[in-house]
Amino acid sequence: MTSDRLQATAPRSADSQTRSASGLRRRFSGAERIEIASLVLALVMLVAAMIIEKRGADALLVVALCVVSAVLSSRRTAAEGARKLLTLSPDINLLMFIAAIGSAATGHAPEGAFLLLLFGIGAAGEHLAMERARSAILALTQLAPETAERLREDGSIERVGVEFVVPDDLVLVRPFDRISVDGEVTDGTSSVDQSGMTGESVPVDCGPGSPVFAGTMNGAGTLRVRVLVPSSQTMISRIAHIVEEAEAHKSRTHLFMERFERWYVPLVIVMALGVVTLPPMLGDGEARTWFLRGMAFLAAASPCALAIGTPAAVLCGLARAARLGALVKGGRHLERLSDVRVVAYDKTGTLTIGHPEVQRVSPVAGVSEEEVLSLAAAVDRHVEHPLAAAIVRAAKARGAPVIDATDVQQAPGFGASGRVDGVLVRVGRNTVSPIPPEGQLLVEEGLSLVCVVRGERALGFIGLGDVIRPDAAAAVQSVRGDGISVQVMLTGDHERSAQRVAQIVGIDRVVSDLRPDEKLREIEKLAREHGPVAMVGDGVNDAPALAGAAVGIAMGAAGSPIALETADVALLSDRLPLLPVLLRLARATRAMIRQNVIIAVTVMIIVAPLAALGVADIGPAVAMHEGSTVFVVLNALRLLRFRASPRS
Repeated sequence: MTSDRLQATAPRSADSQTRSASGLRRRFSGAERIEIASLVLALVMLVAAMIIEKRGADALLVVALCVVSAVLSSRRTAAEGARKLLTLSPDINLLMFIAAIGSAATGHAPEGAFLLLLFGIGAAGEHLAMERARSAILALTQLAPETAERLREDGSIERVGVEFVVPDDLVLVRPFDRISVDGEVTDGTSSVDQSGMTGESVPVDCGPGSPVFAGTMNGAGTLRVRVLVPSSQTMISRIAHIVEEAEAHKSRTHLFMERFERWYVPLVIVMALGVVTLPPMLGDGEARTWFLRGMAFLAAASPCALAIGTPAAVLCGLARAARLGALVKGGRHLERLSDVRVVAYDKTGTLTIGHPEVQRVSPVAGVSEEEVLSLAAAVDRHVEHPLAAAIVRAAKARGAPVIDATDVQQAPGFGASGRVDGVLVRVGRNTVSPIPPEGQLLVEEGLSLVCVVRGERALGFIGLGDVIRPDAAAAVQSVRGDGISVQVMLTGDHERSAQRVAQIVGIDRVVSDLRPDEKLREIEKLAREHGPVAMVGDGVNDAPALAGAAVGIAMGAAGSPIALETADVALLSDRLPLLPVLLRLARATRAMIRQNVIIAVTVMIIVAPLAALGVADIGPAVAMHEGSTVFVVLNALRLLRFRASPRS
């Protein structure tokens, strides 16, 4: 029962602390529900207006429905458009309002309402994305407990908020509690699960002098910890700060659109005003004729197909990714994925399953593997530790004889001991010194070593390691086959363990023993040397690297809530072979966007001058304009048939 608590309480506790902020589980707020309901109702009003217009209903009713639709869909964009107008910094939102009003003034109210609806949906999506980023930071700060048990000089204990704990204070950490401070153990021994912070696949044995971090889970022992830094400077607080800074960076497309708006929108407005005012002033025709031509020009020059073609392709790409089992949290992340030149992987929980299993048993001469496993399991079935549980599972799976030990005692940092048939059996990592060749070989292979000693004789050694995902090697090879030659493992685990996994899956470059901030620096270094980097990870310690990479990809089922929050993409089924498929889908989406941009710009360049010259009046101009819009949408829909094969 206690073992279950050690292994299951930590993730449940973390989940309960972050569920309300989780981007994959987060419920919509009241304001967000109202905004979504408004957009849905706006769509209903617009569809109703189009239907009754086709049936020859009263034009006033059509206009009224379109006005209601426009108001409902512009709850967010109208205020932004008004602000841009007042500050004399027009953008595409303002141009869409002018085009919508012009369309309504020339008898095409549904077209105008449709433009505003599209931009309302886009603004709502951007708002929800920003809320998700804020939730990621909130989830990070909530992972560590808000209170600590501080020891007074007289030996009594007081519970205080972590913000009141200062360096050199002593804090008591009880068994199976989450640690609330960054500090150094002064008294006690325990195994601390630091996998989320350091990438270690097994709990770390901590004793006097060992560092511990806020947000990690204590094991079966009681610890006294001397505080080293205030709560605002803990490792998890620094991670939150790094994530916040990385999330604030604008995408390349965002910056390009800002530059594009600065010259295009004023140019179109000035040209439309010129079409409306200059010819009548020069006595060339009636003002009404040129007003209609100006509105036709404005409708033709409005970048509707340009504005719709890109998001249509992106939405289809996102929908196809979702059907394949990946959640991509926005179009800019799909765009960045198409530019990736480097893929960096975390080890524990990403290339591996994330829990230890027996990999090899090395008995001494005259002893069988079954005997070693049987004796180790006899003691370890009474022990609370993931390595012990793995040994018991291996003994059962291999059919080792079932025996039991008595007088079992556990010593954190040492192992466990018990008596089998009256003889003392010791099982642990520090039961033999020096380690003989049979055990040293397992150490050199990067495995965690457990020694089995009966009496005074070492019977054998058990090598445990994290289980490599069966599809990891195929995924790495497929990514390399798609033209990404630079693949790197970035891990907080030790060098030998990392090299063992890298050799099996086919990764040539390994950087080990990394702290979270050091992972981010490695990502930045790779980006400078080779180009945009995709980081694949699953733990809290991966959060800065996931946020700082061009694209952060989290293991959805096995990943921590913090990794899921911070990442741009979540592999919901934890299938690494989906990674190369996503890379191909991103490139196909980018190609589709380019096609749609060319189509939209070509129509604008041709139709807008014809409308201004009167060759095409408002009807044909709108027809060609809307026709190009429909065409780019249909073109984008082809992405829904994207196949997962390498030749897609």
